[in-house]
Amino acid sequence: MNLKDLTQQTREIAVTVGDFIREQKNNISPTIIEKKGIHDFVTYVDKTAEKKIVEDLSKILPEAGFITEEKTSTKKGDIYNWIIDPLDGTTNYIHKLSPFAVSIALMEKDEIILGVVYEISLDECFYAYKGSKAFLNDEEISVTKSKKVDDSLIATGFPYYDYDKMEPFMQTLDFFMKNSHGLRRLGSAATDLVYVACGRFDAFYEYSLHAWDVAAGAFIVKQAGGKVCDFNGEDNYLFGKEIIASNILIYNEFLSIIKKYMSK
Repeated sequence: MNLKDLTQQTREIAVTVGDFIREQKNNISPTIIEKKGIHDFVTYVDKTAEKKIVEDLSKILPEAGFITEEKTSTKKGDIYNWIIDPLDGTTNYIHKLSPFAVSIALMEKDEIILGVVYEISLDECFYAYKGSKAFLNDEEISVTKSKKVDDSLIATGFPYYDYDKMEPFMQTLDFFMKNSHGLRRLGSAATDLVYVACGRFDAFYEYSLHAWDVAAGAFIVKQAGGKVCDFNGEDNYLFGKEIIASNILIYNEFLSIIKKYMSK
């Protein structure tokens, strides 16, 4: 398998679907927005985009299965499985806000080997594959060199339905408001992660996430020289519904702060 060529094909699929999503933005109205749960929305754009991605990826890697947000395919691959979020940031999208992104990762057994995140509004395609550096529109990217949390810009996300950890989460917000360059909440975890990868953020953390939210972005962070883990400092961030990503220099300090509040 030529991962470089496969990544290029995946990029082309992500951008093509991103063009469709962009074109449909002005057609979204309250009457066609569905609720999957409390504050969890889906539109025909999400579903159609996912179908397009599944169809196109099936042509370039027929043996692969899929883990998808909208469940348009339930095929499971013995070795390879694509992990897809066709529109990460749907709430932003339906309110005509940015960012919103296409996120596609390829998993071989239990290892991510390819990741593509296409942030649609800025026409920015982030990508990496096993053995490669990380890139943004063909330019190499890397995480920041900030050495202290106090000198860092932190990104996070708010839960849509799981409020069990709200009290400790609010304590982290209080801490970072007082002890960093500030907090940002963009509304797209995939975008937050690739912004860590390219140095726009120094660190990111969030809970109540799914594999399709983080698989591609987390892989790109690692290929860009960053570190990724769950709230306990372990590797269960893909399916464990919690994630930390940062540059290497602040990783230990950042993790210790998250563990202090969120690992109780």
